[in-house]
Amino acid sequence: MRLKRCFDLVTSLIAFLVLLPIMAVTAILVRIKLGSPVLFTQVRPGLHAKPFRIYKFRTMADLRDKDGQLLPEEQRTVPFGTFLRRFSLDELPQLYNVIKGDLSLVGPRPLLMKYVPIYSAEQARRHEVRPGITGWAQINGRNRLTWEEKFALDVWYVDHRSFLLDLLILCKTVLKVFRSEDVNHSGHVTMHEFQGNSQKRAVEQ
Repeated sequence: MRLKRCFDLVTSLIAFLVLLPIMAVTAILVRIKLGSPVLFTQVRPGLHAKPFRIYKFRTMADLRDKDGQLLPEEQRTVPFGTFLRRFSLDELPQLYNVIKGDLSLVGPRPLLMKYVPIYSAEQARRHEVRPGITGWAQINGRNRLTWEEKFALDVWYVDHRSFLLDLLILCKTVLKVFRSEDVNHSGHVTMHEFQGNSQKRAVEQ
């Protein structure tokens, strides 16, 4: 959709410039409170599952045990990181991904590359559109949803997407950010890892 891409580009450019002072202050505070690197980067699947590198502010400390393994998320979580996640400030660097064309403002959230081979054929349809910073699943439960519920909402968006629906999702996203709703999942800082309904582990996303 050409209109969608034009809207994404113009809106994200304006938002990036307007929010640049906030991002600068956030980056400094992340460096002071959580250390280096300031950004969390990871390869994620984009449109048609094509890999790209996503950018976020770090929200967890890099604390490790004597063997060099990362400690559980509960031990690496600090109040500042919780604050960033609660108000989605950690997502702001993804405006750069939108400007580049990796992301849209609205679309299914880009997850992990290793999920791609274990999606069902129906779940894999979430990659028929460009992933987004926010989406239909995010305004309908976000981390309160099961993976199956999220994927069903993602596919619903693929089948019903429109410019007006995107505007609705963006407006509702702003309300949810200010209310800091649906950030954590069942008492965990992050969602559990999707493993095709098998064993679940916590993973930052």
